[in-house]
Amino acid sequence: MNKHIELCKKWLDDPDSVTTEELEANADAASAVVTALTNAASDAVWAAYVAATYAKSARRCAKIHEELLNENL
Repeated sequence: MNKHIELCKKWLDDPDSVTTEELEANADAASAVVTALTNAASDAVWAAYVAATYAKSARRCAKIHEELLNENL
């Protein structure tokens, strides 16, 4: 299981088993993980958007090319 969750569970079971410093460090580390995951998800969505836009543009260009080719035959 996730070490950040494990520390929270430990604290919930026995609040005296974890120091305030450990909880604060855990919160900071967990926040960094969430930020990294959010950035990765954002990058993935952006990449999917760019790929879809490129595909749409490529189809449009192919269609225009075919139309121009047919007009000149």
